[in-house]
Amino acid sequence: MRKIILFSIGLLSAHVYLYAQSPARKQAPNIIFIVADDLGYGNVSCFNPNSKIPTPQIDELARQGTRFTKFYAGNTVCAPSRCALMTGKNMGHAYVRGNKAVPLRAQDTTIAERLQANGYATGMFGKWGLGEAGQTGSPQLKGFDAFFGYLNQTHAHDYFTDHLVEISKGEVKNVKVDTTQYAEDLIMDHALSFLRNNRNKPFFLYLPLTLPHAELKVPDSLMKPFLNADGSSKFQPETPFINKGGTYSSQPMPHAAFAAMITRLDSDVGRVVQLVQQLGLDNNTYIFFTSDNGPHKEGGADPEYFNSSGPFRGIKRDLYEGGIRVPLIVRAPGKVPAGKTSNIEWAFWDVPNTLCRLTNTPEPVKTDGLSFAAAVHGKVQKELHPWLYWQFNETELREALIAGDWKLIRFKSKGKPEILELYNLTTDTGERNNLAATYPEKVKTLRDQMLKAKTPSENPAFDWSDIEN
Repeated sequence: MRKIILFSIGLLSAHVYLYAQSPARKQAPNIIFIVADDLGYGNVSCFNPNSKIPTPQIDELARQGTRFTKFYAGNTVCAPSRCALMTGKNMGHAYVRGNKAVPLRAQDTTIAERLQANGYATGMFGKWGLGEAGQTGSPQLKGFDAFFGYLNQTHAHDYFTDHLVEISKGEVKNVKVDTTQYAEDLIMDHALSFLRNNRNKPFFLYLPLTLPHAELKVPDSLMKPFLNADGSSKFQPETPFINKGGTYSSQPMPHAAFAAMITRLDSDVGRVVQLVQQLGLDNNTYIFFTSDNGPHKEGGADPEYFNSSGPFRGIKRDLYEGGIRVPLIVRAPGKVPAGKTSNIEWAFWDVPNTLCRLTNTPEPVKTDGLSFAAAVHGKVQKELHPWLYWQFNETELREALIAGDWKLIRFKSKGKPEILELYNLTTDTGERNNLAATYPEKVKTLRDQMLKAKTPSENPAFDWSDIEN
């Protein structure tokens, strides 16, 4: 009798194991999507061998996954870029097209809402910037079960703050914070807890960290490895940043502080990967790592010193490649090829369709996005964009359109003639040789497509019709 019981237990155990490994379970993979804030293409050492700051954890992520070298942010500043990521709309159709405090509307469906409707636990930890408490864009109304961090992107400038926002079970509340605590620590603690608490169900973890956005302020413990024995910076020459009544705190050694922030970001990516492995989730979890736009020069940051744009021209707020081309790494053992580099061209507005395809979630149809799941899996990507489009307006209207090898950039100020620049990105990645005068027919073709790529903004805050013509 004892043998029969033991045999039955063995059969049950085998059945449970097989169920856990069954195809049905594998059709609901976990998604972790990490977005750094203002991290340049050249700030990741596996994308830029000449980087002054090594990023070993991110580099290891690339070694275990696929590195995409022609991936583009939604825009060249935070809020509209994140709008494109969440909604799948490019800057010709997005509701949020600039950095003004504009919330998403009820009808703006996010990738989190789609995954949540498909049974996913959804959590966001870091910076939102697309709606505050009481507004239609508040995270609990946009598909997130849990949130901890900054709703307001101006508040997200403060790494040492007296409060952060927490959302749980639909309730939004301000949480008092010790002003000596580094907000990055608190955000990461909540993110890792979310992983532990949801390891037995499919989850979507959106991790929009604030590093390395200004201000350049970090705990002394993080600064120490970048200082000499006499307390001076290892990254000379240093030019102190002095706050003259602006947003950001003074920083006597901005180079050292920036290096500390990049290093901390790198180690936090490593912590996420390590916990995924410890929880036994490695074979069923996609980890994405990217940045919301190009590198900044605020608060004393020095993108030229750190070669933050890598081989590209421009930084944050530019529509040159340095402002919009960002690093992307995707890792999923057994699903995503390891150690591969891909030059497939895609963008933030493709993320919703791609994640839906990866998770067997109904895909959005009225967006600008395509699914790049095939490219992620190392297979032939049959459907590609004929063009990619951006627009941005601060001090002047800027537009960019990429089609094949060619990129057209348009500059327009109110009452002044437009300026057009044409670059061949295959032969001139750094956008140094303006070919507009040499190829007027190509300029006309791309200029015509640029007009077709956009519709008037539904939000008056981004109505630039008085400038465009």
